[in-house]
Amino acid sequence: MTIADVGEFGLISKVTARMAMGPTCLLGPGDDGAVVAASDNRVVVSTDVLVEGRHFRRDWSSAEDVGHRAAAANLADIAAMGATPTALVVGLCAPPELPVSWAEGLADGLAAEAALAGASVVGGDTVASPTLTIAVTALGDLRGADPVTRAGAKPGDRVAVAGRLGWSAAGYTVLSRGFRSPRALVDAHRRPIVPYHCGPVAARQGATAMIDVSDGLVADLGHLVDASDVAIDLHRTDFEVPAQMADAATALGVDPYAWVFGGGEDHALVATFPPGSVLTPDWRVVGEVAAGHGVTIDGRPYTAGPGGWDHFR
Repeated sequence: MTIADVGEFGLISKVTARMAMGPTCLLGPGDDGAVVAASDNRVVVSTDVLVEGRHFRRDWSSAEDVGHRAAAANLADIAAMGATPTALVVGLCAPPELPVSWAEGLADGLAAEAALAGASVVGGDTVASPTLTIAVTALGDLRGADPVTRAGAKPGDRVAVAGRLGWSAAGYTVLSRGFRSPRALVDAHRRPIVPYHCGPVAARQGATAMIDVSDGLVADLGHLVDASDVAIDLHRTDFEVPAQMADAATALGVDPYAWVFGGGEDHALVATFPPGSVLTPDWRVVGEVAAGHGVTIDGRPYTAGPGGWDHFR
């Protein structure tokens, strides 16, 4: 059965029937708009678009995988502001011949990833399109805290990371070479594991600046140093290369640190903290902030490859 067989409203009925509403959703799908609770009258908003052939391939990832990735890309941005995710709205642009089962799988993946972050899918829109495209907007609640922006890092702060780095990029390389293993790396590309809870925790621990690693660690830290007008130096020895990643890099002839420093889509969080702040075990210190400008590794510019992804280059 295709989307054309059930029509727009039939598709919406099938998809929304699969969505469970969390406590922050006061009114869910079915009306002209959803109603989502915002405890302190402020809402954090982020949006992202995934296009088939550029962000995902259906021969590499299931519909559920794509749903997880689409939700994670937005929910991580909310966490990187120090906020708690509350809701997602989704726009689906799809060819009429797309199977209904694929759209249902996408909905399941979106809902499952949202639930991991404590959020719900509360609405959206559908439209016919020759290119399968998914647009997601995430909402979040600061719960009385100040947002943690990219602009607050100061010389003397420590740089710390929560979450994994390089796993998704390694999985992408494995898939692009025609392989399906190591499975752990391929699965990391299909469904990132995001430390959502670490964002609000970092805000409470006094984080001065924060960003999620969506394009690549060096590139994303570049946005942070631009906003804060500081320099950041990373310590190569503070970054772990797991055995599976090291073995895959050897087999594929790749420097694994190119994945760690330049690979994105793991959606780890990287933040700066004042000297002496006590961090939870989820955070590991990997560098420091200094006066100046730019991102270096052991005092030298990163030259092993692109520092991250740029859609228009």
